[in-house]
Amino acid sequence: MYQILRLFIVSLLTSFSVSIAAATVSQMDAVREAAERHVESIISVPKNGELDITAGNLDSRLRLTDCPLPLDTEVPGRQRMNTSVTVMVSCPQDDWQVYIPVQIRLMIPLVVAKRPLDRGMPLAASDMTIQMVDSRFQRGQTYTSPARLIGSKVKRTVGIGQPISSNDVCAVCRNDDVVITARGNGLNIVAKGTALSDGALGEQIKVKNDKSNRIVDATISAVGEVTVNF
Repeated sequence: MYQILRLFIVSLLTSFSVSIAAATVSQMDAVREAAERHVESIISVPKNGELDITAGNLDSRLRLTDCPLPLDTEVPGRQRMNTSVTVMVSCPQDDWQVYIPVQIRLMIPLVVAKRPLDRGMPLAASDMTIQMVDSRFQRGQTYTSPARLIGSKVKRTVGIGQPISSNDVCAVCRNDDVVITARGNGLNIVAKGTALSDGALGEQIKVKNDKSNRIVDATISAVGEVTVNF
């Protein structure tokens, strides 16, 4: 009789232990999923971008209860949402909390060099392509349309597959002849001028009006073209 009772107790304890382990694994998965969903909810993904979020593994020795309500999540402190972030996941009802690292990989479509680009060469459509790039490697102003860069000159060497940034090219380069369009009060006045510095699309540079010799601040609106508002 004693032997039967002993076997029953061992069997009961083993069953209880297995059920606890299963619940723990399930809850660990829930913690990881909650952390991933929280990070996903606070990151803005650009159009056509791809977000890859992976929560790290938890210590297998943790014993977490199955929370009766949805888990609470937050990013403590002032962390930068770049390559990784630590998320606090908690269950206030059962009085436990854990911190879990989450890896972030944001891929965005950018214009990259289709072949090595040398200084001084004008960009043609065949020199560029669109490629998914890890946002960590985005430097300065980058581009999503090759058409905006056609005709720009390369200021510094760009390797194959590297994103082309505003620091690498000039839509208007120093001493280039430019077309100045002055706009205001319903009028458009067109004049010829000379660029006094390099600039990319959307940047402001100094330009000299060749006729009046007046120097004005102008915004680069296209390759070889600038705009002045008055």
